[in-house]
Amino acid sequence: MAAPRPTSRKFLGVLSLPERNFLTDALRTETVGGVLLLAAAIGALIWANTPLSGGYESVRNFRAGPSALGLDLSLEHWASEGLLAVFFFVAGIELKRELVAGELRDPRTAALPVIAALSGMALPALVYVLVSGVGGGSLGGWAVPTATDIAFALAVLAVLGTSLPSALRAFLLTLAVVDDLFAILIIAVFFTGDLNFAALGGAFAGLAVFWILLKKNVRGWYVYVPLGLVVWGLMYNSGVHATIAGVAMGLMLRCVRHPDERRSPGERIEHLVRPVSAGLAVPLFALLAAGVPVSGGALGAVFTRPETLGVVLGLVVGKAIGVFGGTWLAARFTRAELNEDLAWPDVFAVAVLAGIGFTVSLLIGELAFSSDPVLTDEVKAAVLTGSVVAAVLSGILLKLRVRRYRALCENEERDEDLDGIPDIYEQDDPGYHLRMAALYEAKAAEHRRLAEHAGATREERGGPA
Repeated sequence: MAAPRPTSRKFLGVLSLPERNFLTDALRTETVGGVLLLAAAIGALIWANTPLSGGYESVRNFRAGPSALGLDLSLEHWASEGLLAVFFFVAGIELKRELVAGELRDPRTAALPVIAALSGMALPALVYVLVSGVGGGSLGGWAVPTATDIAFALAVLAVLGTSLPSALRAFLLTLAVVDDLFAILIIAVFFTGDLNFAALGGAFAGLAVFWILLKKNVRGWYVYVPLGLVVWGLMYNSGVHATIAGVAMGLMLRCVRHPDERRSPGERIEHLVRPVSAGLAVPLFALLAAGVPVSGGALGAVFTRPETLGVVLGLVVGKAIGVFGGTWLAARFTRAELNEDLAWPDVFAVAVLAGIGFTVSLLIGELAFSSDPVLTDEVKAAVLTGSVVAAVLSGILLKLRVRRYRALCENEERDEDLDGIPDIYEQDDPGYHLRMAALYEAKAAEHRRLAEHAGATREERGGPA
């Protein structure tokens, strides 16, 4: 007897209802945060390119913090090391949730976004190395164009008013989560300075205490917030980038619900911290990091200097080819099948959208060229330029299919029986068709009753029946 063929998996198919609800809540916050991020970046550029630019530099370079603890930092430094630790803490929770309850829990399902994310990071790095190497530039910025900024990408979608189906949005979000994981690894491995093993040991001891308290179900922000600050300070003084502390603590949180819980600790804390990350921490980082002088000469340098040209081409060309190529190869050589309601140009549009690299790209640019402030500002300008080009191109591609997307979204939202559950999730329910038939019969009876009542009223008035 022949062995049964393995069933194919639907790529970009309809999400499960819990996944869809989580995605809706997550993207609502990310979209609002992305609009704030966009506004902060524009504000920083305006501030840095007006007669008030001196004030901008004074604010950015203002130093604060206890020098005895090695934390006498500029506000710009506080933003990149401190505020982004909150961002990476949320990223750690997202990653943990995806690993234990989301798209990454099943290796077969996870293969496609992981391959897409890996190729979407490898190709931009390769493009940068080729362009910068041929032009005789520094290869130190190879990691700058590898990151995708999900908040900025969703802000672009919000501004354009494009209604992406939930499956495409989920693919973009999962792609960004995996992207964040490898960006974290890049920062930890390639941008760690001389290690202070005493401080590093203290940070690991603090993380161990954090883990034990979680296992003991100890509750109270007054316990975890001071402990988190101590771990962050020790991690910063160890020579490892302090944002790694945020990721580590996020990964330790439990993201699976117990039977007596409405939400797991990870979901509960993410719900509380995500607005702080998306609405405060990341926009403030953008305000202090994105203010670079923009002039005709500076913009010309973006396309003539090998390092900056490598960043632009890495984001615009490398990301699009990498994400799309990796996705196509993974679908070609696995049992995954593309949702029949979507087409490969839709995947390519999302791949181009992934070329919006902002928050993490700016951070890596600062780390890669910290010894050359002029080149750092030029690389930041290149990140902004590449992100804008990717946003415009993806917006055009998505607009070409906007009517189809709206139809798909309307189908996903339709709830004919008004039970609070979209009908698309009830079509496999044996009682679904009986309930729908009863609903339609009730509606028909109501129409007949109204018609009979209208006829009786006309007769009473002496009109034609």
